Amino acid sequence: MNCIRQQVATSRIATWLTLFILTVGATLPLDAQTEAAPAVVHNTWTSGTSMPGATYGAAVGVIGKNIYVVGGANSQYCLSSNQIYNTKTNTWTTGASDPTARGFDASAVVKGILYIFGGSNCSEQLDLVEAYDPATDSWTTLAPMPTTRQAAAAVVDKDVIYVIGGANSGGVLTTVESYSTITNTWTEEAPLLVPDTNLAAGLLGKTIVETDGGDGSGATGDNEGYNLKENTWAELTADPNPHQQACFAAIKGQLYVAGGSNNSGTVTTNEAYSPKTNSWTTLAPIPSALDYSGSATVGGRLYCMGGAVDNFFIYPYVQIYQP
Repeated sequence: MNCIRQQVATSRIATWLTLFILTVGATLPLDAQTEAAPAVVHNTWTSGTSMPGATYGAAVGVIGKNIYVVGGANSQYCLSSNQIYNTKTNTWTTGASDPTARGFDASAVVKGILYIFGGSNCSEQLDLVEAYDPATDSWTTLAPMPTTRQAAAAVVDKDVIYVIGGANSGGVLTTVESYSTITNTWTEEAPLLVPDTNLAAGLLGKTIVETDGGDGSGATGDNEGYNLKENTWAELTADPNPHQQACFAAIKGQLYVAGGSNNSGTVTTNEAYSPKTNSWTTLAPIPSALDYSGSATVGGRLYCMGGAVDNFFIYPYVQIYQP
């Protein structure tokens, strides 16, 4: 009889433990349960929350998970706004405005500081260099560029920023100048082989690749590589589908160039240049064909911020490409 009672008691305890475990497991908060990460769908476009203020030709930089979109222009005048997009929460906030309203400038980030070079105040080209520190939400004026220009591109190598091409009242430029963020000084570098403005550029390994852009009369497929060690430029395979004023970024060893315009108008063309094969690949087209979208990359994705059609119709779109 005692054995039977003991077995019954043991059975009841096991049942209570099972019910307790099931009950506790069912009441665990969702964030305490393991969930599978969403699968990455490659070669696709998605949309982020639209910008609070539509702009095109803005300076853009990534610091942490935030994309800073500074200035640019609307259909009437140049802007000084500082719009901050959090890529994790898909939300916007604002920072201290740029002391100078301007657009069509070059920009780059080094050690958490956003640097902005030249551009236009919508009446003349500038040589102005300013830096924004998000930690203090403040701006500092730095040594001006030796060459006044707009529509150049900026590429970072360690503590040095290379400002490439562009245009001023004298025409389209071959000018390449490097800026030391440590010494606040400028150095003249070997010029481009072909004058270029509204170009795309990025660091691929030890080579800066600059491509597409325009020569003042229209879009060209010009593609050149800059050897950082030797300070020389070499011709690369031209883009078979020339477009300028595009959204661009170097991601995992390739330079992506999306949107912008050719000699007939805005395009949805999206391509990648690989220095390993010295060739181009056509990819999924960007959903909205826009000029002068701001360019950024976070988490291996290309972000295209804002943009315009015919320099008049300005859009607040955030278009995101997953290679």
